[in-house]
Amino acid sequence: MSTKSNHDEKKSALRFLMRALAYRNYRLFFGGQSLSLIGTWMQQIAMSWLVYRMTNSVFLLGLIGFTGQIPTVIFGSFAGVYADRLNRRNLLVITQALSMVQAFVLAFLTLTGLVAVWHLIVLSIILGTVNAVDVPARQSFIVDMVENKNDLGNAIALNSFMFNGARLVGPSVAGILIAYVGEGICFLLNGISFFFIILALLAMKTNQKVRQENSGDVFHELKEGFQYVAGFAPIRYIIILLGLLSLLSMPYLVLMPVFARDILHGGSHTLGFLMGASGIGALAGALYLASRKSVIGLGRLIVFSTCVFGCGLISFSFSRYLPLSLCLMLITGFGMIVTMASCNTIVQTVVDEDKRGRVMSFYAIAFIGMAPFGSLIGGSIAHKIGAPLTLALCGILSIVGAIFFYSRLQEIRKYVRPIYLRMGIIQEMPTELQ
Repeated sequence: MSTKSNHDEKKSALRFLMRALAYRNYRLFFGGQSLSLIGTWMQQIAMSWLVYRMTNSVFLLGLIGFTGQIPTVIFGSFAGVYADRLNRRNLLVITQALSMVQAFVLAFLTLTGLVAVWHLIVLSIILGTVNAVDVPARQSFIVDMVENKNDLGNAIALNSFMFNGARLVGPSVAGILIAYVGEGICFLLNGISFFFIILALLAMKTNQKVRQENSGDVFHELKEGFQYVAGFAPIRYIIILLGLLSLLSMPYLVLMPVFARDILHGGSHTLGFLMGASGIGALAGALYLASRKSVIGLGRLIVFSTCVFGCGLISFSFSRYLPLSLCLMLITGFGMIVTMASCNTIVQTVVDEDKRGRVMSFYAIAFIGMAPFGSLIGGSIAHKIGAPLTLALCGILSIVGAIFFYSRLQEIRKYVRPIYLRMGIIQEMPTELQ
């Protein structure tokens, strides 16, 4: 009897942990996107390897990364306007189809031996431009798949789990395929993987309310979105925190090869272990968020997790012992994903529906668009004062960001609580900060 009871409790806990999968649309999205993301990570690793194999140039390696992300800064805010104007599911079908074509062109050029560096740069810019549209549309689309707002945090956490799970699987598969059959097969398989998410999107039935009347003036709607973000404290401070972390703290990823080879005296496998540990920490963070019952308390959690992230970076910068470094990377990955997913959850919960796409485009600019500039800054500072001191500085700045956000929690609380009361997320005014 006791064994059966324990078994039932475990099943119940698992159902609660995966409760967003109870929604048919989210289930379809989760399955299709999981396979597609593995292909995306395979292509990303194969692309970097191909560039370095062809050129032996660290500069071109950085340039490819820069060209893939900079379109988000240039086009992201405009893309947000169309994510509000158009049916997001149909928009995602288009972006996924374009990404699939890009992967097949890349596969064709590589497998036929025609590929040149300029092809890779152009195709990287094309994919970056497609992603500039895709990210705000995809982030906004999550709320269309989950009817109960109480389950929105769970859906975003599972999304983070899916992303980081693919980050562990994709590069590993790519490494094996590159060694035996070359980069072209990775690009080909990525192209094929897009079929799954496109089919999943087409199989969905969504109830998104698309505005029938549009002003026709994109710049007017863009200005309206910017004024909304700047004037609404919860979203304003979250985007400031994300931009600060992306610009001044996330460059730690760029410095990992330096730590693997020069600080810890290892090789490519050491780099793989460090990135893998960060990924496992991120998976653990995503599962923790998925297990939370409510969005209440996420403000304080952001402060805590950002401090964990910063302390992890500072400690890692002083470590010269691989097992300790791996443990610290695990902690850093946990803090990073809890901060990012918690920020996403609050924004998605409190934003006005008619401005969701534009707000998520500014979110993407802060999170993704600042990263290439952060990499350039981090690399320049590391060149002058060394990677360990640079990473310690990144950690200190993360903690400064957490302190800044904490100082604004009272103001955030004033705006968020009435929204949570109206949505039924809270029934009465709790005494603790949200």
